[in-house]
Amino acid sequence: MKYVLIIGDGMSDDPIAALGGKTPLEYLDLPHMGILAGSEVGTCQTVPAGVAPGSDTAILNIFGYDPRQCYTGRSVLEAAGVGVTLKPGEVSLRVNLCAVEEIGGELIIHSHNGGNIEGDEAETLMNDLLADARFADAAQAAGLTIHVSRTFRHIGVLGGPVPEEAVFQTTEPHNVLEQPVARYYPTGAMKKELTRLMQVSYEVLRDHPVNQERMARGLLPANMIWPWGAGRAMALPDFRKKYGHGGAVISAVPLVWGIAELAGLPHPEVAGATGDLDTNYAGKVEAALSGLAAGDDFAAIHVEAPDEMTHAGDMDKKLEAIRRLDSQVVAPLLEKLPALGDFRILMLSDHKTLLSTRTHDGKPVPFAIYDSRRPGTPSRLDEAAAAKGVWVPEGHDIMARLFEQT
Repeated sequence: MKYVLIIGDGMSDDPIAALGGKTPLEYLDLPHMGILAGSEVGTCQTVPAGVAPGSDTAILNIFGYDPRQCYTGRSVLEAAGVGVTLKPGEVSLRVNLCAVEEIGGELIIHSHNGGNIEGDEAETLMNDLLADARFADAAQAAGLTIHVSRTFRHIGVLGGPVPEEAVFQTTEPHNVLEQPVARYYPTGAMKKELTRLMQVSYEVLRDHPVNQERMARGLLPANMIWPWGAGRAMALPDFRKKYGHGGAVISAVPLVWGIAELAGLPHPEVAGATGDLDTNYAGKVEAALSGLAAGDDFAAIHVEAPDEMTHAGDMDKKLEAIRRLDSQVVAPLLEKLPALGDFRILMLSDHKTLLSTRTHDGKPVPFAIYDSRRPGTPSRLDEAAAAKGVWVPEGHDIMARLFEQT
């Protein structure tokens, strides 16, 4: 038996007036997701009550790790995903490159990902920022080291030891788009040092040649860093020992790599997997199928695009991201998995991401579990159909349900 998990990040939503009062999943014709819903469809509480909704808490929960018991902060997961191991007393931070603009004397955040900056541009901006004497002095004063990536996502580590009682209060930049930056500067531990780093980064990056070139091309500048998601070292039980199954976790997102790493699962990088609408869907599917054909009995495919398109406030692109999930991920899996024998597929959104607010939401999400031995009659994988199906109140039980262990 082969087992596959598909996470369409943020694909679930609330009803939207422009879609006739339907959610994107209800509005679209998604025939292959409908096949998955033929065996079992229902609703799952992936984000526990009282826990902040996000891919970190929700995906931990989906993998069977209750965030109420193990979660210490998002950045720890992302650090693990890129090979950054925290020493005792250290604190990690996610460091985004964001796009801000001065309007009426205030800095307004337009994009949590610097206009989706990546590659040489992202790397050049961060390396030049770290080399600037003004920023280097501020970073040294804060005890901050930044590990640079080729995306908008970077990892900061505060050396230490940072006292255990220190509480960092930061805001996810994707939750405050089009709002004044000054309302959301860090509070709590090291608020002055972290705020200073943000302000100096803007001074250094606002007129950087890379950003001047981006604006000339009609793109947003990546002109301020935004630290958030502070956390300390985290440990997770081994996934294979927990469930008796294992295999590759395919994603373009360091957060998901980090969960896999801490759970003892491989997380190969796929060329062209970007986390955006143009990600390499076929490459992700092939990586999963290759592992299964080589002897793995489990594979996970995470697609970030619906979430990113929602944060951007682009309904058409969210719809297109979900269509591509159906046609370029679910369809080829249903076509090729039968050659490997019987299989079960769990598909769900990690959390809702709402076009109305461009932020995450902790309400339950629809899921489907397909069983090739009992395919049933095709239905729909959407919020309305799921509400009539089974109810899974604890998200950390859903993986055991895939493995038929409940």
